[in-house]
Amino acid sequence: MDLLRILTQTPSVPGREFRIRTVIHDYIVRHQLFDEITVDALGSLVGVRKPRPADGQLVERPLKVMLAAHMDQIGFLVRHIDDQGYLRVNPAGGFDARNLFARGVRVCAASGDIPGIMNASGKPIHISSEADRKKIPEVTEFFVDCGLTGDEAKSRIRIGDMVVLDGPFHQVGNTVVSQCLDNRVGCWAQIQAIQQLRHHRCEIHAVWTVQEEVGMRGAIPAAYSVDPDIGVACDTTLCCQTPGVPDEDRISVFGDGVCLHVMDNSMISDIGLVEQFEQVAAARGIRCQRAILPRGGQDGAAVQRTRRGVRTICLACPIKYIHTVTEMAHLSDLHSYQALLTAWLESLS
Repeated sequence: MDLLRILTQTPSVPGREFRIRTVIHDYIVRHQLFDEITVDALGSLVGVRKPRPADGQLVERPLKVMLAAHMDQIGFLVRHIDDQGYLRVNPAGGFDARNLFARGVRVCAASGDIPGIMNASGKPIHISSEADRKKIPEVTEFFVDCGLTGDEAKSRIRIGDMVVLDGPFHQVGNTVVSQCLDNRVGCWAQIQAIQQLRHHRCEIHAVWTVQEEVGMRGAIPAAYSVDPDIGVACDTTLCCQTPGVPDEDRISVFGDGVCLHVMDNSMISDIGLVEQFEQVAAARGIRCQRAILPRGGQDGAAVQRTRRGVRTICLACPIKYIHTVTEMAHLSDLHSYQALLTAWLESLS
């Protein structure tokens, strides 16, 4: 879990993925996981791993598989600094404003990371009316207080600097809890699957994409460049198995294994691939489950629609409390994720 901890504690919002890209790049280089490593014009990191068959024979025209895990997390960009030093921010990704009150944040400036507090404009409870207390502010009404004067803030922080919610990575029972498990889990599973892989006959293009949280922007040119035969998006999905949510709306079952996303709002997975993954899981004794997400999308949609069209599936880890600073993943779901991905890559002829 140390790698996952490092990934979740490295801030990188859409368009500012350089920090997480450096962490992933250094890790895969250090462990010699790929034969070629490049970075495309938008900033997506691409690792190419040639076939490594058990018999050592040359594989002619190997199946080309693209794995895609987005590196970016939801966050903010500074859009205004007032004369009192308060920062106004623009969201980069989807937030529920109910989860933003009184949050610790990190402002990532060229001068260094600056801690701050995010809160909403308005009166505190002691002097607010009942109507005030019932109102849920818009995301754009939140501000960041770094404890700096206006001059200090303006000298150290620039418009466009990224701001992320700041929370620890820790284990709670049989789970891990952290900010941005969406989608550092997918990044982690992709790395772990390749690291566990010994022999395979396919050519693997593992891509850590940029700007997924604002419309799958990095996966589009990456998929066009790779031109894969099969696409596998590595992401997370909702687990709403919590009080107040009807059972039919839970999306996934916590602890029942990695999800094979049958459908979401952006893509319908290739049913042949879904069944293929299930067959591999059954043969290896790996737990997995099917899931349908009525709203939301992921990089698989961009891969699926590239060039002539690509057979694509999305693998996703169930996450409770998604898009908050306390996202929760079950340890057994994490382990089944990387195990199934490794086993499937090994199974391809």
